[in-house]
Amino acid sequence: MKFKLIVFDWDGTLMDSEARIVACIRAAATDLGLPIPSEEASRNIIGLGLKEAVSSLFGSDEDHFVQRMVGAYRRHFLEGDNTPSALFPGAAETVRGLEARGYLLAVATGKGRQGLDHALAETGLAKAFHVTRCADETFSKPHPEMLLQIISFLGVEPEETLMIGDTEYDMEMAVNAATHRLAVSYGVHASERLMRHRPLGCLDAISELEDWLVEYGNR
Repeated sequence: MKFKLIVFDWDGTLMDSEARIVACIRAAATDLGLPIPSEEASRNIIGLGLKEAVSSLFGSDEDHFVQRMVGAYRRHFLEGDNTPSALFPGAAETVRGLEARGYLLAVATGKGRQGLDHALAETGLAKAFHVTRCADETFSKPHPEMLLQIISFLGVEPEETLMIGDTEYDMEMAVNAATHRLAVSYGVHASERLMRHRPLGCLDAISELEDWLVEYGNR
């Protein structure tokens, strides 16, 4: 086993929540009478913390504005929006399979704590992860802090850690934390963008992960 710790991004890596996030961003902008960002622009900021995403989309980091937008988004995401979001095929089975094989498992996500806890409860995966970190608890990706906190908490080394994600923010965070990284091609950012950061590979489905780990461990 070349890796002791596997850290997953959540949205776009384990959960197919892109459409719901985009719908909630656009609905929140409508609520506040703001210009509605395009679907492409809304997709591109998935993976950042909410505050950083709002600042990037609307060009303002004024605290009162950001808090109003974040609050409107959360109301839609947690209460008002019915856009389907589910785990990607094979995600739950993959996570549980890795747990059974003795890997330490974690989540590092741009979601807020309330949103992640809701998703973990909804999917039944909460107990599979040894630790989780959210963007409202520390710095947003691509800053390495949330990944470094996970590594420190679990007592492993960066070189024993594999970060898996679908965005450049995940790849950059892993580079900044000096960990290994593995991209997935089916999420928010195109694989060409991810490959700039020299991941060990790029999966076309999360269900490929267990076989990839066996193959990589035998190299």
